[in-house]
Amino acid sequence: MNFQRQVSHALDDEHRTNLDLLGRIEQAFARAPRTGASRDPDLAKVAASFARHLEQDVNRHFDFEERELFTRLADAGEGDIAELLTEEHAAIRAVADEMLPLARAAAAGSLDDEGWNALKVGALEMVERQVSHIQKETMALLPMLEDLLDEDTDRELAFAYAAA
Repeated sequence: MNFQRQVSHALDDEHRTNLDLLGRIEQAFARAPRTGASRDPDLAKVAASFARHLEQDVNRHFDFEERELFTRLADAGEGDIAELLTEEHAAIRAVADEMLPLARAAAAGSLDDEGWNALKVGALEMVERQVSHIQKETMALLPMLEDLLDEDTDRELAFAYAAA
């Protein structure tokens, strides 16, 4: 889709970047062996990217949407979609909280086989949840923002998101 609003465009760009990363995570972890994964430097690099994503991207993105966008949606009569996306954020955050220490340990090369298997299962769950969530936002939230935000609000929110 080609979005005209700066906020929609920024979120869409971030979604595309995250989908690329999630695809790499899915491929790497789906192929990861049940034992010995901790000795694979390529898996350690993917785990490090996953940890950075969990630390930096998830909460920043979700906090902005919940604080700045979902309240506006609810005020405009679109509270159902805002509530659904907020519930999905909570579910994704719960998985992210479990995965972050495992991803950090994997990146540092200090995760045992049991931990790698837990990381593998959790990472694949995280990928599934996030891809589905991104699709909903791309198909529902972003087009709504195109109609909801005026130029001044769009510019103000785009600056606030870039500064966060």
